[in-house]
Amino acid sequence: MNPGSGTLIINIMSEGKAETYEGVYQCTARNERGAAISNNIVVRPSRSPLWTKEKLEPIILQNGQHLVLSCRPPIGLPPPIIFWMDNSFQRLPQSERVSQGLNGDLYFSNVLPEDTREDYICYARFNHTQTIQQKQPISVKVISVDELNDTIAADLSDTEFYAKPSRERPPTFLTPEGNSSNKEELRGNVLSLECIAEGLPTPIIHWIKEDGTLPINRTFYKNFRKTLQIIHVSEADSGKYQCIAKNALGVIHHTISVTVKAAPYWIVAPRNLVLSPGEDGSLICRPNGNPKPKISWLTNGVPIEIAPDDPSRKIDGDTIIFSNVQERSSAVYQCNASNEYGYLLANAFVNVLAEPPRILTSADTLYQVIANRPALLDCAFFGSPLPTIEWFKGAKGSALREDIYVLHENGTLEIPVAQKDSTGTYTCVARNKLGVAKNEVQLEIKDPTRIIKQPEYAVVQRGGTVSFECKVKHDHTLIPTVMWLKDNGELPDDGRFTVDKDHLVVADVGDDDGGTYTCVANTSLDSVSASAVLSVVDVPNPPFDLELTNHLDKSVQLSWTPGDDNNSPITKFIIEYEDSMHEAGLWHHQTEVSGIQTTAQLNLSPFVNYSFRVVAVNSIGRSVPSQVSEHYLTKAAEPDKNPTTVEGLGSEPDNLVITWKPLNGFESNGPGLQYKVSWRQKDGDDEWTSVVVANVSKYIVSGTPTFVPYLIKVQALNDVGFAPEPAVVTGHSGEDLPMVAPGNVHVNVVNSTLAEVHWDPVPLKSIRGHLQGYRIYYWKAQNLSKRSKRHIEKKILTFQGSKTHGMLPGLEPFSHYRVNVRVVNGKGEGPASPDKVFNTPEGVPSAPSSLKIVNPTLDSLTLEWEPPGHPNGILTEYTLKYQPINSTHELGPLVDLKIPANKTRWTLKNLNFSTRYKFYFYAQTAAGSGSQITEEGVTTVDEAMASRQVDIATQGWFIGLMCAVALLILILLIVCFIRRNKGGKYPVKEKEDAHADPEIQPMKEDDGTFGEYSDAEDHKPLKKGSRTPSDRTVKKEDSDDSLVDYGEGVNGQFNEDGSFIGQYSGKKEKEPAEGNESSEAPSPVNAMNSFV
Repeated sequence: MNPGSGTLIINIMSEGKAETYEGVYQCTARNERGAAISNNIVVRPSRSPLWTKEKLEPIILQNGQHLVLSCRPPIGLPPPIIFWMDNSFQRLPQSERVSQGLNGDLYFSNVLPEDTREDYICYARFNHTQTIQQKQPISVKVISVDELNDTIAADLSDTEFYAKPSRERPPTFLTPEGNSSNKEELRGNVLSLECIAEGLPTPIIHWIKEDGTLPINRTFYKNFRKTLQIIHVSEADSGKYQCIAKNALGVIHHTISVTVKAAPYWIVAPRNLVLSPGEDGSLICRPNGNPKPKISWLTNGVPIEIAPDDPSRKIDGDTIIFSNVQERSSAVYQCNASNEYGYLLANAFVNVLAEPPRILTSADTLYQVIANRPALLDCAFFGSPLPTIEWFKGAKGSALREDIYVLHENGTLEIPVAQKDSTGTYTCVARNKLGVAKNEVQLEIKDPTRIIKQPEYAVVQRGGTVSFECKVKHDHTLIPTVMWLKDNGELPDDGRFTVDKDHLVVADVGDDDGGTYTCVANTSLDSVSASAVLSVVDVPNPPFDLELTNHLDKSVQLSWTPGDDNNSPITKFIIEYEDSMHEAGLWHHQTEVSGIQTTAQLNLSPFVNYSFRVVAVNSIGRSVPSQVSEHYLTKAAEPDKNPTTVEGLGSEPDNLVITWKPLNGFESNGPGLQYKVSWRQKDGDDEWTSVVVANVSKYIVSGTPTFVPYLIKVQALNDVGFAPEPAVVTGHSGEDLPMVAPGNVHVNVVNSTLAEVHWDPVPLKSIRGHLQGYRIYYWKAQNLSKRSKRHIEKKILTFQGSKTHGMLPGLEPFSHYRVNVRVVNGKGEGPASPDKVFNTPEGVPSAPSSLKIVNPTLDSLTLEWEPPGHPNGILTEYTLKYQPINSTHELGPLVDLKIPANKTRWTLKNLNFSTRYKFYFYAQTAAGSGSQITEEGVTTVDEAMASRQVDIATQGWFIGLMCAVALLILILLIVCFIRRNKGGKYPVKEKEDAHADPEIQPMKEDDGTFGEYSDAEDHKPLKKGSRTPSDRTVKKEDSDDSLVDYGEGVNGQFNEDGSFIGQYSGKKEKEPAEGNESSEAPSPVNAMNSFV
């Protein structure tokens, strides 16, 4: 026995045989207060005896008979596990027909020839000794009736002994025998009921309970439903169970009456009793069992009948009653409950003590609890008599009542739902008649840990990346730890998994990564978790095991096995075919079927060497194609269609070219593809002319009349036969150029730029081809105002179909035109009609070619111009309008002046000195006014005024003001230059939006005149020579702003090619000799001039 313990160790390896120690052992523990005893412990050595030697004769039986191979293993301790194997240690296959019974025998409901073998071996495995015993092999031979009769005939001459074939028969039970049997089982064990039947065909077994239903969660079927098992049986499982064996020839029943017995078990076991002197108490020993257990009491291991007498106790069946106990009443009592199936033994001490209260829980224990959860505050105590327990909160609190709190018998105080205000100091007080004990504990309430952002369900394609978020909120005094689990286990040790504060990232997702990912947040007080499922999807795996069945001439059935859908259901299968005979390596679409089908009936064409493949499709995409099926060559047949796109068109006036789109090899339906081409004139009575040609796409018929309609048909044929009768199409022999020109051509002039041409149609016979339309040639011979010697350019307009009139747009006014008309067919144009002449009326002229302002004086300006480049008629006069512009750019009254058409120069007098004028100038014909050209000019200033201006300009205050203005302008120019270098645009106020002050030009030294008026664009820095030319000619594009300023537009003229040629010009004075053309600030004198 081990020192300091009650453990007994028997070393069988070194201290004799195991049989020496066989027996019943019991342990007794004793002190001055009493003795306790243990249950009986039975020690028996394990046994694994050998099989007895026996001679087993071979078993020969007829096909269809039943057979039982007995095992009968040696009796071991514990019983062995039985199984049947062959010489190769391979388990023998079992089924509804062949199965092993609970007793270890092998049952055949009926035998088959494949049951023949010489190595039916029963093995017994003794687990405790780790040994396996083997029975002698059993030989079984199953022979047919013919073989059996041949054997009988060889031995006997009397045919009355000949065997007859085994017929089908209804079921018969092999085990258990008879119609009924009984079965007993102990409560809590597994109830196993077995029925094995023979018959031909093999019977099927069913189970029912006659007086009730089988328990759903505790019922299991084993051995192909031949064994019914009910686990954890109780008395309620007693009753009659019926097994039913059924085949096509009949039904049999066997009833098993089950009785559940029970070894003793506790209803109330005796409990330890602590009493103080003079108190009362009782020990209760209440067992149950079937049959009912017998109860016996012991005191300190001695039957109570022979134990020393104690006047304080009284035995009343299963109860010992104690009254007015004294210290000598302390003892250990044993209750023994036994029946034929077992026994129970329980120890309970009666301890008579006089002890003041003691609190065993440590003082000032700190309890930390999560809010809204129960709080349990311990107050383990001891005392005799049993102390009463009270709890108080705080220093001056009253006793805690049980309407809010739960006070447990062991002294524990329970706060069912702890809140923040539950925090504080709690005092436990234990009292009995011998004294009082107190203990304080501390309670802290913490905020619960919560997952405020949970991971969400994710679907990701294989090879992608997925991220799960898990954001945790917790009590600030607690330190959480966050960990991730996959399928309730650790994450794979893989670099693809990355965990940071709030996220789990899985990169390069594979199939094995699918599953449930759980975020677990732990603190020392609580734990929360949230899970999300990851579905890894991808295109399906390709189908496999393609098989062709039901081979017919024009159809075959294709079946396949779908591949894995990779978590995205297959929506359809696409079937493709290859014709290795005609288009090897090229795959065509055959058909589609739904994703739940695995077969398809395919329609085939004759004379094609088919092979098939299948593609699976899901929401992610298409799988790679499956492996190719076997080849299937269909039989040849006549073509079932004819060539398409049959046409008849002549390439020459005396032939007919018949063309068609030939059949491809797949459509040929057989070898030797040819075409039968047939034709005849549509309007004649000729018979069909036919010719058979090879597999081409064209045939030419020569010697035909010009443009005659023909009826044409092309029929396919091969070595098997002809295609169906083809459709007849109409064609025409070759065209020739038209013979005549359109007649009665006449022209109606609509306006100066538009005319309408009419003609009579050409007779169809004279067209000699398909009418394409009519083509009009027209050209300008000359202007009526002047003759043109340039090259004559003819223009062409084509009018489709049979139209007999057309419009000629874009004509030039006041011009002389010629026109003719020709008919057009597929071959070309016919002869031209005689030229027809017509004239266009006058139109409004274009703007004058130029406008210049020359010789400005104090009160006059002279204008010079060139006539319009396109007068479009006879000029009748010019109109000149002009108005002054003051220093604030406001326009003055408008003056209107008519000038004769033969003039190219005009002087305006009596103008204001030093004043800017704006001029508007245009020409007129009888048709109206043309486009205008504009220009501006300035009269000069007298020297007396200039002198006064110079005097003012020499004043100091004025010079200072002008210097400040010049400095400001210089700064603005620098800022503009910097911003333009940075790629921006300098927001210069355009003159069109507001008329800024004109740029000041320096005074000429020779005559004291001022420079020209300038728009806002002139405020930009000027390069040398960038000012207006010395002859004051202003190009039109340089003064577009002046057109916008005063609301007058200029309608430019266009050359015949559409280019813009409008210009206007003026005269400019000579530049000063002092080089003042630079962009420097103007002089004070010039600045003063700008205010005049």
